[in-house]
Amino acid sequence: MADPRIYLDHAATTPVLPEARAAMAGALELWANPSSPHADGRAARAALEGARRQISDALAWDGEIILTSGASEAIALAMTASKTDSWIISPTEHDAVQRIAERAPETKAVLRLAVDLDGQLVLPSLQRALDTGTRRPLVVVQSVNSETGVKQDIAAVVAMAHAGKALVLCDCSQSAGKLPLPDADLIVVSAHKLGGPPGIGALLLRDPGVLNPSGGQEKGYRSGTENVPAALGFAAALSVSRNWIDRAADLRHQLESAIRAAGGEVVAHAAPRIPTIGSYRMPGVQANAQLIQFDLAGVSVSAGSACSSGTLKTSAVLTAMGWDEKAAGEVVRVSFGPSTTRAHVYRFIELWRAMAERTRS
Repeated sequence: MADPRIYLDHAATTPVLPEARAAMAGALELWANPSSPHADGRAARAALEGARRQISDALAWDGEIILTSGASEAIALAMTASKTDSWIISPTEHDAVQRIAERAPETKAVLRLAVDLDGQLVLPSLQRALDTGTRRPLVVVQSVNSETGVKQDIAAVVAMAHAGKALVLCDCSQSAGKLPLPDADLIVVSAHKLGGPPGIGALLLRDPGVLNPSGGQEKGYRSGTENVPAALGFAAALSVSRNWIDRAADLRHQLESAIRAAGGEVVAHAAPRIPTIGSYRMPGVQANAQLIQFDLAGVSVSAGSACSSGTLKTSAVLTAMGWDEKAAGEVVRVSFGPSTTRAHVYRFIELWRAMAERTRS
């Protein structure tokens, strides 16, 4: 029998937890439309609102929650429906943010920020953007970068933004359920990054009045029949303990020590990073070649985010951090989840060393 595969791409998506699967299976019995007025519909509505309360309690969130089809829809809703006249965007934001910014209407100014060599936001660039005189900007900054794991100082961003009469949209797809939520005005959460099902996420709001409603479901902020089974799976995933995060920090420390010893480079090694994500350069070996060799050996990793992995484009995140095209093209991402073990990390290190040694030879 072939050895089981080793999955080290949890930042792209992590396996659905047993608790979430069980909750979804039970919820499939609630087949009625939660917007229907009859008894069956009311039962589905009660289950949906119960899940919403569970999500709110698990995240310690006391504002509104709009359930969406995922983080990308939540980002689009927050950016396009917000009552703001400009967007101030970090250059290391997810592709979902960048695509919306590229298609900004003429009435919406787009201001770009800067990051340092470790991928952390240059706060003076934020102050300059806030000083441009736009009436009410929306500052868009990730809490944790999905490619590098770098954590931003969201408390400082929020303080500066609020002093400048701006709102803050924080993408917490990689940090929700692992780190406390920041004190932002709008927060994006994704279920499948924390053990819930794919196809559901949420936009968290301090004040629903900052958005223009469009009619339909979710209190008039989005259209489409609510996904009750996914909502219950989302809530159940958030109820599971995250005590494995400390173990992930230890595993990543071992991994990075071995990679440095083998001549590799740790991306943003000096920056504060979440323990579950790391990116590493193997000098002289293209990322795509690494991915193929790891995959053939039964190990799943990625290059960049899931939305860009497999393309030949240089990572926009690494470019913003000052990496040249060649070096950026030699970086792969490793990300941990609850099922990651020491044996998985040792196997990855073994393969990394062998690949690096062949390159030197």
